[in-house]
Amino acid sequence: MPSHRSAAQWMEPDEAHAGEVRKLSTLLEASQALSATLDLHAALVRVLEILVRHHGAVRGAVVLQNEGTGEVMLEASAGDISAGKHVRFKAGEGIVGRVLQSGRPEVVPRVSREPGFLNRLSDRPELPEQELSYVSVPIALNGRTVGAMSIDLRFKADRDYNRMAKFLGVVGSMIAQAVRVHRLIQADKQRLVDENTHLRQELQERYDFSNIIGTSSPMRQVYQQIAQVARTNTTVLLRGESGTGKELIAHAIHYNSARAKKPFIKVSCAALPQELIESELFGYEKGAFTGAHGTKKGRFEAAEGGTLFLDEIGELNMATQVKLLRVLQEREFERLGGTETIRANIRLIAATNKDLEKAIAAGEFREDLYYRLNVFSIFVPPLRERKTDILLLADYLLEKFSREHGKSVKRISTPAIDMLNSYHWPGNVRELANVIERAVVVCDGQVVHAHDLPPTLQTAESTGTAQTRTLRESMESYEKDALLDALKSARGNRAKAARLLGTTERIFNYRVRKYGIDHRRFKM
Repeated sequence: MPSHRSAAQWMEPDEAHAGEVRKLSTLLEASQALSATLDLHAALVRVLEILVRHHGAVRGAVVLQNEGTGEVMLEASAGDISAGKHVRFKAGEGIVGRVLQSGRPEVVPRVSREPGFLNRLSDRPELPEQELSYVSVPIALNGRTVGAMSIDLRFKADRDYNRMAKFLGVVGSMIAQAVRVHRLIQADKQRLVDENTHLRQELQERYDFSNIIGTSSPMRQVYQQIAQVARTNTTVLLRGESGTGKELIAHAIHYNSARAKKPFIKVSCAALPQELIESELFGYEKGAFTGAHGTKKGRFEAAEGGTLFLDEIGELNMATQVKLLRVLQEREFERLGGTETIRANIRLIAATNKDLEKAIAAGEFREDLYYRLNVFSIFVPPLRERKTDILLLADYLLEKFSREHGKSVKRISTPAIDMLNSYHWPGNVRELANVIERAVVVCDGQVVHAHDLPPTLQTAESTGTAQTRTLRESMESYEKDALLDALKSARGNRAKAARLLGTTERIFNYRVRKYGIDHRRFKM
């Protein structure tokens, strides 16, 4: 029987064993190279260099298909390949093109005898004494060819090219997994970038000062001041009672400034323990104090390029005030326990409901810091000084909380509006928001009535308007509210209003006359 053993099978046992060891070593090193970095280009170059070193390859290249454009371009190369090559491949064109089209490896034992070899990766013609062999294998993901890996080997008549193609196919499969991971990471990065851009856009739209609710004279002055200061880098001091919306104003200044795309960092000076506030603001170095097991950046560094909002700044202790003064003067600071000077490129907005002038007189606040903060002061008026804004705010909050709680409350009755306007609002807009949310929760219809409002708004002690009434008086008050609401809905049409209440026009007119209601004022 004639023998059909391949050249590789006729090799000496030691030589064959050395070849297998080389392949295993190549696979191990390639695996390590691909898993050692998230930089796909660097990993692929490293894999090609391993093939050049272990298998005597003259050069190697990896081409990949762009997910967006579909173009196939050179991704990485090693060996005798012209630097800076920008090469495109088409399906079916040349050896690589055939691999991309068919998804099967291609072997060219003698490149000089292959007319389909394009030699795009080198500027030098092949020399006769450097006869080369060429092997190209597909890189496939989910059954689809997304690229190819090719290497040039010095021609050897006894080389088993089928075994070499299978071996390189394994390397190609490893590269495919690295490409898959890389694309997943890139997709996640892009998703996060898109999400971040979307959220920033939402914040910018939400905190555009034109969306702040209120048309009263004091609020128009606030809008004018925001417009004047937003585009500058001037330090701003927001003053006003608790619950007036100082944080909303700070957001509006930031998102209408040149720093809008940079961070907005808020620090509540009253919420943080005094012994921790300095480390939170300026950060600390490892070993700065017990429990400081590593370096931590502070809020000033977190706000780099953006805006730092210090709420309730009047609560800062004297030691922190000194360090803050230096930041405002020199625009630099050191972390707690550190010696390195850090530059602070931030815009500072501070807020307080405290009387700083009295605090200075009492020795509780530094006068020099006060003057550094009080460059551009905005006074946010209390709700009782902007009575004309109450209905606008109440309607906005009603819609907001109705949506949040999945209810269909549409409006506020006239008596309830009167009660809202009569109240003195010590808690300002924050208290109004709480009142409207409660009313939405307890309301069992589409209209918020007076009895849906909290008891604090319905007592003489809090409003100075309500009186102690008998049951009959209460019933008559409720009946009058219902008549007024019906007339308002019917635009003063008494017949329509009667139908809304499920009664006759005659009875309705009798009740209207009884309570002295002028239906004509509802006509539009």
